[in-house]
Amino acid sequence: MKVVGIAGSLRPQSNTLYFVKTALGVLEGQGIETELVSLQGREIKPCTGCYDCTRQGRCTIEGDDFDEILEKMRSAEGLILGSPVYLSSVVPQLTALLDRATFVAYWNNKFFAGKVGGPITVARRAGHNMAFSQLLLWFFINGLIVPGSTYWNVATAGAGGARDAEKDAEGIQTVTNFAQNMDKLMKKIFL
Repeated sequence: MKVVGIAGSLRPQSNTLYFVKTALGVLEGQGIETELVSLQGREIKPCTGCYDCTRQGRCTIEGDDFDEILEKMRSAEGLILGSPVYLSSVVPQLTALLDRATFVAYWNNKFFAGKVGGPITVARRAGHNMAFSQLLLWFFINGLIVPGSTYWNVATAGAGGARDAEKDAEGIQTVTNFAQNMDKLMKKIFL
């Protein structure tokens, strides 16, 4: 079994990256293979709504990193999506990836259906709920199974632009609990 964690922040030492790594570390500790994909330094062009994917079975937009990341998502049994929250929503780079991935998956036997995963959102103060809901909607429309935690998988960090994720003990515990539940669920489904 494998879980791919995608950190949507473009910052090299981001708080979002910290929380996605935390979740992946829990899963690794339980014997699950993991892979971290950071969108930092990657280009993901937005969906153009051309619907070529309905006829060709793949996205025809070229010249970016979409195909490589989509293949990692497609081959994994689990997905974790992390987004920083700047303006009460998922960052555009991650949204572009997820929009295109949904169209390709939908026209290819809905290949995300039955996988296990969940979102993590990180904000300085507020806006988590909207972004967290956006990501949950993505998991639901694609037929993924989302385990819970002891709270929503949200974390508070970045006051003044600082890299201070390790100060949010409750956020770390929530993400840890989520990853533990994800491990249990995946083992029940896939083993």
